Formats: sequence, C-alpha cells, structure tokens
Amino acid sequence: MINNELLFDKLKEARKLSYSPYSHFSVGAVVLTKNGEFILGANIENAAYSLCLCAERNAIFQAYLKGYKKQDIELIGVFANSDDFVSPCGSCRQVMAELLSLDTKVYLYNSKGEFKALTVEQLIPFSFSGDFLK
Repeated sequence: MINNELLFDKLKEARKLSYSPYSHFSVGAVVLTKNGEFILGANIENAAYSLCLCAERNAIFQAYLKGYKKQDIELIGVFANSDDFVSPCGSCRQVMAELLSLDTKVYLYNSKGEFKALTVEQLIPFSFSGDFLK
C-alpha cells in the first residue's frame, strides 16, 4: 500500500527541480520501484521547444539508467501546481506503454494533495507496441 502523503512530498520535491523558464509550468514525477526507491524527474525546457523533456519521461528514463525494468516499477506519480489533475502528454503515455507494465498505477495529484489513481492501460488503451514492428 502506497503512503500517499510520502508520495506527494516526493512529488513536490521533484517539481522543485523543474527548469521551466518559458512556460512557468513546473511538473514533478516520481517512479517508485518495488524495492522502495523513489526516482525523481522534472520537466526540463529549452528555448527550442521540441528539445524539452517531460517530467514523466525523465523519471522513467532515470529508472532505466539505474538498471530497473518494467517489472521492477511499482508506480509513477505526477504533480503540477494546479487545482486540476494534470495528465501525461501523448509522448509520455507512449513511453509508459512500452517501458512500464500496462497495469502499473499512475497517480495524478493536484495542488490540494488530492489524487486520481489509474493504470497505464487506462491512460492509453489500444497502445502501439513493438509487437507491431515484427
């Protein structure tokens, strides 16, 4: 069972790492591994917008760089300072569909500390996968 207060604290910590001088829309993401490691990610912007990296992909890629694979990941959380729940973009959803298990929980937090819990499959049903490339 996830400690939602701890996860929210980690998400706020991750959001502080954001480099978002253009949009001023800072986002934090946290991957929690099954062995209890929290891996932080934040959005990193660039004046050439297409070179930006979302918080979710940043956290997932960091987990993979540490040697974790989809079967090692318990959940991913996402937080932006908004009263609404901010959902991952299409690119992040596609990366989640490939690098996380489809039943991995995705926790979306708002600025009040409220959350919605979904699965990767609920975020991107009928996802494209490497199986189509065979």
